Amino acid sequence: MAIYAIGDIQGCYDELQRLLQRIAFNPARDRLWLAGDIVNRGPKSLEVLRFAKSLGSRAITVLGNHDLHLLALSQGNRSHYKHGTLEQILRAPDRDELIHWLRHRPLMHHSAKRGFSLIHAGLPPQWDIATALRRAREVEKVLQGPGFHDYCHAMYGNHPDRWSDNLRGMDRLRFITNCFTRLRYCTRDGRLAMKEKGAPGGQDASLVPWFKVPGRASRGQRILFGHWSTLGYYHGENVWSLDTGCLWGGQLTALRLRKKRPPKPVQLPCPGVLRPGGG
Repeated sequence: MAIYAIGDIQGCYDELQRLLQRIAFNPARDRLWLAGDIVNRGPKSLEVLRFAKSLGSRAITVLGNHDLHLLALSQGNRSHYKHGTLEQILRAPDRDELIHWLRHRPLMHHSAKRGFSLIHAGLPPQWDIATALRRAREVEKVLQGPGFHDYCHAMYGNHPDRWSDNLRGMDRLRFITNCFTRLRYCTRDGRLAMKEKGAPGGQDASLVPWFKVPGRASRGQRILFGHWSTLGYYHGENVWSLDTGCLWGGQLTALRLRKKRPPKPVQLPCPGVLRPGGG
């Protein structure tokens, strides 16, 4: 059995299918780990969503910020909806089934057997893997429960920007959500910097990529993530960045996960749907 982690698809269904052909993916034998942002901006979000759902237990899909945009939109929150590519999902006859499936996806997946964790964006330096999993379950419980509607109307915002065990209510849930689905940079003392989106080297001198914060508690574990198209494919500090900008004319990346050998990337060049920009 082969396991492949795939970066942000964002509605690029045709490119996904070509990549799966290239790696000879066999759903009867192999498994996919999808790093979130499977929908939005690209032309075939509905097809990607249906395909991911159809794989059942053969695929692990973590939630990204664009997936949360869809969930918020399904609950009537249009405050951060800038692209019209999600309407096809909301008009689909199987809309309710798809939304139900999506809101029951995790924010984080960890496999002790494989020795990898999968998230969409980042982790604050204060959390080790066990802590991160507990924090993810807090938000997942709300997404899957009766508080789903209210969460979708209160999740947006950049504050609080520093973790504290004393955070409560929506402040706590928003901080957790921002880490897993939006984080790129932190200050060296561990505050989130949500507005910085560019590639490393052009950011404010006070900021570092989340995975380079000194003393990061999760540095001993292997982490896969997407979200950061301007970073592109990256391996260092025990992390692998998988968003290689398929939507923007880059590549769609699949990383074969091996327990005892280094992961091996396979990349498919993509024609691009939008102009290059942030992930």
